[in-house]
Amino acid sequence: QEQLVESGGGLVQAGASLRLSCSGSGRTSGGYDMAWFRQAPGKGREFVAGIARSGGSTYYADSVKGRFTISRDNAQNTVYLQMNKLKPEDTATYYCATGLVLERLRGGRGIDYWGQGTQVTVSS
Repeated sequence: QEQLVESGGGLVQAGASLRLSCSGSGRTSGGYDMAWFRQAPGKGREFVAGIARSGGSTYYADSVKGRFTISRDNAQNTVYLQMNKLKPEDTATYYCATGLVLERLRGGRGIDYWGQGTQVTVSS
């Protein structure tokens, strides 16, 4: 059983930066493609960014391209989301997720494990 624990959320002003971390406690985090999703109040969960298990491929939602960067450290079983130039519309609960096929993760499918989420609030 894989457990994912997110951290790094908080309350910041528009234009600030945050770095989210997602640590896997199981033995297989390095064997999964991983992704970040977010869910704003009253909205559905949406894909934010994904990274292949090798770290060689990454995908981003259009709304965060050029501002967010996903990376991973397989030795530490950790995936990161560096968020720069934050906007109020980035306010949401951010979740990490794992799956075996990154292209399916992008579509919100094939998710094997979810983290519990970390709140990001961006004030204007």
